[in-house]
Amino acid sequence: MGPVIGVLADNSKSKYGRRRPFMIGGAIVVSMGLLVLGWTAEIVGLFIPESELRRILTITLAVLSIYLVDFAINAIQSTSRSLIVDTLPIPKQQKGSAWASRMIAIGHLAGYGVSTIDLLKVLGKTLGDSQFKQCTVIAALALLLSVGVTSWAVDERVLIASKDADVKTGAVKVVGKILKTTLNLPDRIQSICWVQFWAWIGWFPFLFYSSTWVGETYFRYTPTASIADSSDPLGDIGRIGSLSLLIFSLVTFIGSIFLPFVVRSPDDESKPGQRNFTPRPPAVLAPLAPLAKLVNTSKPDLLTAWMLSHIIFAGAMFLAPFVRSLHMATILVSVCGIPWALACWAPFTFMGTEVNRMTAPSTILANGSSYRRLPTPSDDFSGPAPSPSLLRLNHLDRDMDDDDESEDSSTGETAGIYLGILNLFTTLPQFVGTFISMIVFEILEPGKHPELHKGEDIEGEGKDDVVKKVTEGPNGIAVCLFIGAISAVGAAYATQRMKGLYKRAR
Repeated sequence: MGPVIGVLADNSKSKYGRRRPFMIGGAIVVSMGLLVLGWTAEIVGLFIPESELRRILTITLAVLSIYLVDFAINAIQSTSRSLIVDTLPIPKQQKGSAWASRMIAIGHLAGYGVSTIDLLKVLGKTLGDSQFKQCTVIAALALLLSVGVTSWAVDERVLIASKDADVKTGAVKVVGKILKTTLNLPDRIQSICWVQFWAWIGWFPFLFYSSTWVGETYFRYTPTASIADSSDPLGDIGRIGSLSLLIFSLVTFIGSIFLPFVVRSPDDESKPGQRNFTPRPPAVLAPLAPLAKLVNTSKPDLLTAWMLSHIIFAGAMFLAPFVRSLHMATILVSVCGIPWALACWAPFTFMGTEVNRMTAPSTILANGSSYRRLPTPSDDFSGPAPSPSLLRLNHLDRDMDDDDESEDSSTGETAGIYLGILNLFTTLPQFVGTFISMIVFEILEPGKHPELHKGEDIEGEGKDDVVKKVTEGPNGIAVCLFIGAISAVGAAYATQRMKGLYKRAR
């Protein structure tokens, strides 16, 4: 879905901009899908009486709603990230991606924070008669509000194609363009995508199962805890796990604030220890000048920081199968907040920088934004500059005079398709991770978790005997996290190779 939306958005000539219509449309679809997911049983019950068919249709509608949300959220993610590439010049791509990472961390904090609160006690049944229903309503309203604010606040340029520009977007053309672009990616963009691919094989099980793993670890290895005595065992597991993810999000937020200040931006081509100017601090801070100079000359580049984040994540997840306490499980999940801050920031910074280097425009405005000139039949190049709110898809040679060209400008003409392809390399690992998890769970945890049974014998054995076997055996989720750590090592190696590409390009 990401590449398709990217191609359509890249070529959209809507008067509302290239990205904004897809963002708003996607937000509406996602919100509807969330509400349907929350009230699936009630919706099916309006048409089907109580029966086995009703149960099957309820499950089917829930699954379809999840897929609908998944597809539509890709449209929002792709176009919102493209908006950063479109509107910011190259020197500000890292700052823009860092702010996106901060907003993601705030969203995680809010989401996991809400999940740890008993909303029925706080809000009553105003937004629904269950915790899940109220969470879907809050999520839908938050999404509509955030997309609405972004659409209102960002001034997006309208695409105006030249007369001979080929802007047809038939299904065959779209698919053909996606395949051609994917198979012919520039070396550095291809390297970014492969790092993302290997990294997300590791991130998929973590993001999907880590909260459950923390909860299961607590009930498996804490002597005083007995999930069999709980009236809502799955809910208790989720709430305990959500607390660890809340701490994880807090670490991510703190990291997303401070890391950009201690990591060099990829557009800084100077070598470590070299600066183009000498900073002059205020007199009162003069004694700290040597320390400031040391910090500035010791900053790692973003590629190095990204590679180290893979190593940190791998190190934490390698320990997962050996964890036997809630506190240790929470610590490991929390530590992963640092690499997650880099994961939400680094790949999009590099992609935005590379896309804009491929489409350097001709005219740079005083505020750092840029545009391409729109020729008219009487254009003698002597009149006033055209509005910066217009962007032409194809540009002429005369627009690319050497005197006007700048590598620091930004138009993001092809941002949609390249970020869509990056999204594809993020989505495919989820299928790989699902396949791996399916095999692991089938081998290690076949059937229903015996610790969720309440006193009955299981296949001729007493419940206590079966629970003991499960406790002594490996945790399926922990094994999936361990396999993800191996993939993270592969991501670190791919990042190291990417560094080689950048060094050769200098």
